[in-house]
Amino acid sequence: MAAQTTFLIELGPGVERDLRGISPADQRKILAEIQLRLRTEPFREIKTRIKRLAGIIPPLYRLRVGDYRAYYRIVSDHVVVLAILHKKDSELWLRRF
Repeated sequence: MAAQTTFLIELGPGVERDLRGISPADQRKILAEIQLRLRTEPFREIKTRIKRLAGIIPPLYRLRVGDYRAYYRIVSDHVVVLAILHKKDSELWLRRF
């Protein structure tokens, strides 16, 4: 059986600011999901949880955690979280891509 790759998770420069606007309970939930889902299989699309966004190069992924979305890229063996946003703010942020 092949060894499973473990990805290093990095929070981008704006993520700390994003987290400040989120309740502590939701912060814990979001960060726990990031660790659980993205540490071993960040590219595996899970119907309602992880999605690769179409038409964006290099690939951009979204992790859904309740009403929040974590947007990230996979660079070698690193997962770089670019933003954590409420779903209502996601569309405006995504227009930059």
